Amino acid sequence: MTHGPVSTHVLALIGIIGGVALGVLVFWLLIFLKFKATVAPDGTSESAPLPNPDQIRTDFQRDHTATLGNDTLLCSVCRKVDFYKIFLDGIKETEEIPLDSLSSILQKSYQCNFCRLISFHVRRTWMLDRFPHVDLSGIQCRLFTMDCGCLREPFYPRRKFRCYRLHINMKGLGDFWERYPASRATAGSLSIHLLQEDAFKFGRPFDLHSRRVKNTVDIDLVKKWIKLCRENHGDECQNAWRVDDEEHRKLPEFVRVVDVVSMTLVPAPSSCHYVALSYVWGAISTEYRTTKDNIAERSTPGGLNTATFPETITDSILFVRQLGQRYIWIDALCIIQDCSQDKLTQIHAMDLVYGLSYFTIMAAGGTSARDPLPGCRPRTRIIQQHIEVVQGLHLCVGPPRLQEALALSVWNTRCWTYQESALSRRRVYFTEQQVYFECRGDVFCEDVAAESKGHQFADSFLRRSRGEYFPQSDPFGSYSGAVKECTRRNLTVESDVVDALTGVTNAVAIGFGLGEPARVFHCGMMLTELHHALLWQHDPQTPRARRALPDRGSSPLPSWAWAAWRGAVDYTTEHRYLGLVNGSGEPSVVETFVDYWYIVDHSGDTVQLDVRRVSRVVSIPMTEAEKSAYSPPSGILDPTELTLDIHRPLAPGTLIFRTTSSYFNIVRRSSEENDGSSPCLHHGLFDILSTTSSPPIWVGTAVLPLDPTPPSSLEFIVLSRTSVRPVYDEQSLAYYHECVLHVMAVSQNEGLMERVGLGVIHEVSWNASRPEKKVVFLR
Repeated sequence: MTHGPVSTHVLALIGIIGGVALGVLVFWLLIFLKFKATVAPDGTSESAPLPNPDQIRTDFQRDHTATLGNDTLLCSVCRKVDFYKIFLDGIKETEEIPLDSLSSILQKSYQCNFCRLISFHVRRTWMLDRFPHVDLSGIQCRLFTMDCGCLREPFYPRRKFRCYRLHINMKGLGDFWERYPASRATAGSLSIHLLQEDAFKFGRPFDLHSRRVKNTVDIDLVKKWIKLCRENHGDECQNAWRVDDEEHRKLPEFVRVVDVVSMTLVPAPSSCHYVALSYVWGAISTEYRTTKDNIAERSTPGGLNTATFPETITDSILFVRQLGQRYIWIDALCIIQDCSQDKLTQIHAMDLVYGLSYFTIMAAGGTSARDPLPGCRPRTRIIQQHIEVVQGLHLCVGPPRLQEALALSVWNTRCWTYQESALSRRRVYFTEQQVYFECRGDVFCEDVAAESKGHQFADSFLRRSRGEYFPQSDPFGSYSGAVKECTRRNLTVESDVVDALTGVTNAVAIGFGLGEPARVFHCGMMLTELHHALLWQHDPQTPRARRALPDRGSSPLPSWAWAAWRGAVDYTTEHRYLGLVNGSGEPSVVETFVDYWYIVDHSGDTVQLDVRRVSRVVSIPMTEAEKSAYSPPSGILDPTELTLDIHRPLAPGTLIFRTTSSYFNIVRRSSEENDGSSPCLHHGLFDILSTTSSPPIWVGTAVLPLDPTPPSSLEFIVLSRTSVRPVYDEQSLAYYHECVLHVMAVSQNEGLMERVGLGVIHEVSWNASRPEKKVVFLR
């Protein structure tokens, strides 16, 4: 067969082009291999020098500039953007680049690679399929960069080796979120990352660049995360809740674990490495659970092989085996579910079960125990990482960061799972998107190369997305944060609310050296900080309703305990009284007024509480205001004052203390009544009015339930003194620094008082009301 002249020339041209392409490919391959050689065998960054990074950048930028503007896979707007220069030098938010309206970007996603990245994120997280006719025309997209951190500092100059990610800023989102609040709950921030395979084009290491997520989780990668934590974080992630004595650093003898080798329920071996499981039970069959009837069989070798377990449990056992571990704690298997005594004993040991686990598996990717662990086995998850090539660079929109991923999960809505996460020193989260690792010192995930050897100055943007921050630096902050988080979650059995937080309260009591948990906490309330603990507030949008009891014969929880009421509660600053939406932070107590507190315990005995006191610092000599300050009644209570009626014993949980009480008129704050834009409120702001002046004047503010409508006059009792920063409106507590009292609105029935709400009153007005000294029986 012979070829014509044209055909021969074409073949020659193809040969020349192929040879050039092969040469370029070999050139970049050699550079890539040289760069890869600078990465440690364990995949972490090391301090070996990179291969002439300046020359690499110069060579690629020359090739990139030659093709800039000729990319037919970009729209006219994106074609003008120099993505290489942006990833090289970064762009400040103040110098952000305008792109286009969001609606136009969605329309162009079928012809523009970069618009497709934005569209993928928005369609996935904004639930646009539920709102097909939503108007997005008012939203404008702008581009700037955010620093990913640096794992090699101080070994490399920060400027040259800083890794950037693109951030899409959207102007005009406020109106959209108001119209579609359901989308806001699931929408995360939009960041676009450079894949690690292109890092060498900038003369940079892989550090903090994105990597491809596989169909199944890389077991060796998870092992590396755990190893890095053990080697680099020391006591920060080894010691469970500041506990130093050996008694509290080992599992009790009654705790059982599953031996995944012999498939047997066994007593936890002394000092064994075991994994714990946190998951959502869901409404599925209970046949797989351990009961009195099958505990004996399951305690023999192979005894668990005869049972059929839901996929969450079978996958967790498989995962533990893959990691080379032998023991796992699973509540449904390790607690005898139809034995109330065994359940009670085990529940009160949750601080140790989760706090001492080698790590805890968080099954946050399903809605019940029947769902698999996503990525544990093939075909158990759908990859949610979208990659496009833009101007020769591989860019991707990856899975959400840890906090955002958890916000999308049913697991994060369950009350029991809060303490299981908070108490665990290492957490491996299986979510629908990917697997994350979190400990007290670091956050890792499958889609970002963030593993490092813990250099002192290393920084990773992933650490800013931690899912859990317990404990805090002080005991009450740790407690109040847990209460806020726990009460916003769901319970199948309402009366479980105190048990579901017992592990956390145990950890606070033991870890901070406060004493035996049973004496530090009662009905979920922190007795050692009772002056602070009494200052909880209902969420304004939560109806005031008593929590259901486990059975009709049970004594109701006392009204002064947040656990007695359904729905979310919070501890906020006194600025809550300026407006219901304000008040983040903790309430302040600068002086306590109750000298002695007593409580009726579970056995019916009246016992004195050990409550921390706070004294106010006064001037020397005292100012006139300090001389006329409120003076509380003092002295220990006589035994005869501790009983209300000798023929009627007080119910457990009754709080007894001496203070003063007075009556004030109340009226709903007019600004709230006239505000039709407010969401449905079940608690509102009320002005407290003086009854000793005519006309009545404002003397304080209270937050009270709206249903039923409170009476026009209420009794108040004094609790403590608060510090309020001066502001310029009298009704905003103007210039009342440390001259304001915390008060509780109460109702009274046959000598017993119940909590109605909380408020603040100016002490001059309180003194002028001629308050009455009283022994309070608060139930």
